[in-house]
Formats: sequence, C-alpha cells, structure tokens
Amino acid sequence: MAAAEPTIPMPPRELEAIEHVDSSLVFPAFTSATAWQLGCALRTKLLAFAKPCVIDISLAHGKHCLFHATTHAGTTVDNDYWVSRKQATVLRWGSSTWYMHNKFQGDEAAFAAKFGLGTNGGTYAIHGGGWPIKVQGVAGIVAVVVVSGLKQEQDHGIIVQAVGEMLEEMGVEMGEKKKED
Repeated sequence: MAAAEPTIPMPPRELEAIEHVDSSLVFPAFTSATAWQLGCALRTKLLAFAKPCVIDISLAHGKHCLFHATTHAGTTVDNDYWVSRKQATVLRWGSSTWYMHNKFQGDEAAFAAKFGLGTNGGTYAIHGGGWPIKVQGVAGIVAVVVVSGLKQEQDHGIIVQAVGEMLEEMGVEMGEKKKED
C-alpha cells in the first residue's frame, strides 16, 4: 500500500483573508540563493505527491529564471504554459493567482471581459499556483514563484506553506504589513 500524500491546508477563499496572508509573507531580501533555497524546499515537499509538478521562480523584471525544476516524470510542455500564464497574471495584477481566481469565482470569461482581454485571455490564468514575491522596503513584486501540477488550491497552499516556513527559519516576524508613511 502506498503512503498517503501529505495534507496541504486549504487556503482561504475570502479576498481579505487571502490578501492578508499574501501581504504578511515578505522577504527581508531576495537573491538567487534565496530562490534556490525556496525552490529546493518546494521540490522536496512536492516529491511526496504522486503527480508530477513544475516549480518555477523568476524575477519580475524580464522574467529571468532563477529556479526551474520538475518533481517526477510526466510533466509536459503544457505545465510550462501554465507557468507562463500564472506568471503573467501575477505580474500584471500584482496579486496571487489564487486571489484572482476567488475574486472572479473562477469565471475566466468574466475575468477576460472585465479587463477587455478578448482573444488574449489565454495569456493569463486565474488558477491558484502563481504567487508574488515581495521584499521589505521594495515597491512592487521582485519575483514570481509558480507551482503547476496539483489541484490549484494545493499549488497555492504549498507555496504559502513553504514561504511561511522559510521566513520563520530566517527569523522574520510575520503579521500585518506595516503601512508606509
């Protein structure tokens, strides 16, 4: 009998709760070494799942890739399209794809109509698993981490879990994001 897969806590669906979690997880700094550490932590966690996954961490500027890996055989080019679409959503709207999914109740047609995307709607994905990396004292998004392969709430949840654990190990105090003067 195969071992049971780990449980990932279900992320909240309420927009304020998602925003609170996402805005409370802020790095003190983010370098290629930080990306490697986060990517390896995510890959280690995802190896416990039977489904193959792709993990990608890229800088916001120019989408320069800092980490890209798979967990098991069976990923396809389609996973990389999902990575690209989730990245595009995070970079354009500055929030996690899980937030955007819940904002539009998963209705991609309403999402595309709201922003006048027309035939370009497929450039973006409002499925969980794309998450903005923010750094204390830096305006905007520094990088985007994407997981593709599990259910969307799991893709999102495992990122939040890994980032939270990493920040805790770094001794970063998490809580309300301080408002800037």
